[in-house]
Amino acid sequence: MRLGLLLSCFLPATLLVASAEDHVILCGGPALRQWEDLRKEHEQHDRWWANFVRASTLRMSQLRLDHGEDANIVWLVYRRGYLNRANADDKPYVAWIESLAQKRKCELIWIENGEQAIKAINARSSRSIRTFDFFGHSNRYAFLLDYSSEIMAVSKAWIHQKDLSKIKRSVFHPEARCQSYGCHTGESMSRTWRLQIGNHLIGAIGKTDYSGIGQGIMPTVSGSWIH
Repeated sequence: MRLGLLLSCFLPATLLVASAEDHVILCGGPALRQWEDLRKEHEQHDRWWANFVRASTLRMSQLRLDHGEDANIVWLVYRRGYLNRANADDKPYVAWIESLAQKRKCELIWIENGEQAIKAINARSSRSIRTFDFFGHSNRYAFLLDYSSEIMAVSKAWIHQKDLSKIKRSVFHPEARCQSYGCHTGESMSRTWRLQIGNHLIGAIGKTDYSGIGQGIMPTVSGSWIH
């Protein structure tokens, strides 16, 4: 009888740990308009400050529909990019993001570099990450958390594919769905992600297009998505 009572006490806690799910969204920062205005119009990025923020909230709505209103969404946001753009535009973007996180009932974690992003991912429970999404600038070799935020056409914060070995594959569920909505990541980084993390990373062959997000359309790709 005493053993039965002990088992009944520990079983709910065990089930609670096993059912924990995290949905991680990594959000890079925008370029400064002062740099982008120097480009030809068809080559300009981030005329709107919130391209990656809006794409993140669209994804949050999808996650609520697919996984329930109580789904635990973890939003990792590159703070310096939005602080720099806020100072340039004289707008309270950081406060607006914090308000969005509160409204969307997600866990907002500000990050300053790739190392902090990796640390935040590694802090999740074993096998808890069921989805991972990246919104931001990128190339075939790296998530660019920063791009043209301080220096034109230069990134000062990133997660390179060589850094993926620092991410604990144990925090990802074996069936986790992972996707990068940055340009070109399907051309190299997806392959390295599979080798280091163990899950497929859906990535773009070609450039991604955020022009439809104002109409509620997730970013599209000029080429194709690859697993």
